[in-house]
Amino acid sequence: MGPVPALWAEVRELSLGTTPAIDVLDGAPSPLAFLRDYVSANKPCLIRGGAAHWPAVARGLWSSPTYLAAAAGKDRQVSVHLTPDGRADALAALPGGGGNDEAGRCFASACVQRLHMAEALRLIADSGMNPTFPVVAYAQEQNDCFRTPEEYGGSKLAADVEAELAWATAAVGGAPEAVNLWIGNGRSETSFHKDHYENLYAVVTGEKHFLLLPPTDVHRLYVRRYPAACYRHDCERLRLELEDPPRELPWCSVEPYPVTPEAAAMARKETPLYFDGPPPFQCTVKAGDILYLPSMWFHHVRQTPDRSGLAIAVNYCEVRHALRHQVRLLQSPAVHRIPSSDQGRERAPGRPAAAHCGAAGGGVRIVRQKRRGDARRNAGLAPVLSMVNSSAVCTLQ
Repeated sequence: MGPVPALWAEVRELSLGTTPAIDVLDGAPSPLAFLRDYVSANKPCLIRGGAAHWPAVARGLWSSPTYLAAAAGKDRQVSVHLTPDGRADALAALPGGGGNDEAGRCFASACVQRLHMAEALRLIADSGMNPTFPVVAYAQEQNDCFRTPEEYGGSKLAADVEAELAWATAAVGGAPEAVNLWIGNGRSETSFHKDHYENLYAVVTGEKHFLLLPPTDVHRLYVRRYPAACYRHDCERLRLELEDPPRELPWCSVEPYPVTPEAAAMARKETPLYFDGPPPFQCTVKAGDILYLPSMWFHHVRQTPDRSGLAIAVNYCEVRHALRHQVRLLQSPAVHRIPSSDQGRERAPGRPAAAHCGAAGGGVRIVRQKRRGDARRNAGLAPVLSMVNSSAVCTLQ
């Protein structure tokens, strides 16, 4: 067994388990058990029914778009992210007919529009139910949006969920730095990425389907640098434009669900370590469940809406404890032994190089993964994030 397959096996045998399933807990754990068994181990788990007692779930309040609009307030406007296919902050073909290979792709951010809550809910539901709809809408602002006055803060929606998860707050030693509301549909999809914070993700309506990979599998995601682009309105359609001045962002290259046999063949050729390695951990988070997603874990998300056409979730973000895992990961000898995922492969002219943790070469540097809005999201976290980059990829230079 080579060093890379050995690492895959060791990580799973020592801590994570050798099947694609994650631990499932019946109800909220004690703070001590949660800290000992999951947070300190940087190991995900699913808490069945952890949010089932919330009024938003138990009374089905958030299954009614009429109620959501009224509770938010008739004059409230919120940010809605628009894409042609439901994939915001994801790779797309370069404007002007770029190909599907690495040299022909860019990192595409959504077009963001401000809409009244009732209008936003209608657009999200309608764009998910009709596959020919020209745009897919997703309310995914982040930035502590559930508590921010410019988004949902101060509305009656806050009374329908918990302000924090007491057992998690006690375990990590502090209240969440951010609480976000997500309102999507069946066409909304989140590409593989990782976050710098401890994440507790509670589904209120519909279902969320997660693929998970641990930080030690970073080499399997083929993180490469891509030119940044953004969707903009153009005659009732969305047009993708490269940013000016130009910049590049590192992003995961793996597409886990190729839609055609040709795309599947190309995906296996371009990202073989993902498809040839152990399967990702998988879980479905149903209404009333909570997923603990540790910091630096890569995750891909699909959604199944409820009968109203919506999939709604609230997540709680905690940064302070996550900092310890990031420092430990960056210092891990095991990770720094991993050979480059592109090592030994000839790279086509113009093709972005993979970011990786390699076995030989110069010193380690931190590559920033900046997405639109990160500056606002991280403004209050600068003292912490100055120690470890807000979203780091370990690479050799």
